[in-house]
Amino acid sequence: MDKIIGLDIGKKRIGIAISDIMGLIAHPVETIAREPENIAIEKIKQICKDNNVKKIVAGLPKNMNNTIGEQAQDCINFAKNFEPEYEIIYEDERLTSRQAEYILAQTGRKYTKDKKLVDLKSACLILQQFLDRK
Repeated sequence: MDKIIGLDIGKKRIGIAISDIMGLIAHPVETIAREPENIAIEKIKQICKDNNVKKIVAGLPKNMNNTIGEQAQDCINFAKNFEPEYEIIYEDERLTSRQAEYILAQTGRKYTKDKKLVDLKSACLILQQFLDRK
C-alpha cells in the first residue's frame, strides 16, 4: 500500500502529514510557507515523490452550513496544482484548528507563539480522520 499525504492549506502556511505504509496512522512531517506558491508546490511534490505517495488528502474548510466559501475555494484551487499526477481527496476540516489547539494546550505545548504547530497538528487530524473512515 502507498503512503498518503494530508495537507492543511492556509493562506500563510501549509501543514503536511503523512500516513504509515499500512494507512493506519498519520504522522507530522512539517509546516511550510505558502508563498512563494511555486516553491511550496514543488516542496510538496518532492515529499510525495520521496515517499511514493499517490493520494493527497486536502483539508476543505467548509462553512458551518456546509457551503464552499472563499477559503475552501482557495484550498481547491491550490490542490488542483497536483492533478492529474496525484489523486486529490477533499476532507471536511471544519473545526480542526480548534481541535488542534485544544490538543496542544492539553499537552502543554505553547502553540500561541508558534502557529506552525497548529497547522502541523491540523494536517495530522485531517489525514487521520480520512484514514479512520477508510
